[in-house]
Amino acid sequence: MNLTLFDLDGTLIPGDSDHAFGAHMVEIGWTEGEAWRARNDQFYADYCAGQLDLDAYIAFTTSAWRNRAAAEVAEMQQRFMSTVMAAQIRPEARALIDKHRMAGDLIAIVTATNEFVTRPIAHAFGVEHLIAVELERVNGAYTGRIRGTPSFKEGKIRRVHEWLAGLGRQWAEFERVTVYSDSINDLPLLEAASHPVATNPAPSLAHIAGERGWPILNLFA
Repeated sequence: MNLTLFDLDGTLIPGDSDHAFGAHMVEIGWTEGEAWRARNDQFYADYCAGQLDLDAYIAFTTSAWRNRAAAEVAEMQQRFMSTVMAAQIRPEARALIDKHRMAGDLIAIVTATNEFVTRPIAHAFGVEHLIAVELERVNGAYTGRIRGTPSFKEGKIRRVHEWLAGLGRQWAEFERVTVYSDSINDLPLLEAASHPVATNPAPSLAHIAGERGWPILNLFA
């Protein structure tokens, strides 16, 4: 059996679910309008530049909904998925996942976006295993902090090892480990893979992939 790990934003979907979620909060009136949009845009720019303060971003993005009633939040989550993200589930990405599924690979989506945003997306792709940023809760209430190691940069490697250990598996037992990602933030995970694939890569990652002879996949070309 081989192991295949997919980044989500910009890789399996053409957009960024985290950034789109922030925009959705503005559109439905749960935030401060243009001031919120500007901060959301800045956090996204920081992410693209490899300079995101993830703790600050999680506190920011969850503040729009974490103190609202659970039923209201659940309805919003479903609405975001159906009205914004459903169109991002493209047949090219489904086909890529299905190729690895039919080959018998162990598959996971490994994303730096939080579990609240990404769980419905993983479900839409039919991917059981999601490794995402986990949100801390106290007495069932979200705190705006991260629980455990965030699946971000080097943290993705640790989280994958923890996930595999929970399955009674180890990275070293897989003959082939394939990682698909578009982002320079995922360079540590790509470097750890036996088969890194720069997928819809940002210019910084495309440059490194070219230097190292990694395959480049333009999934949505």
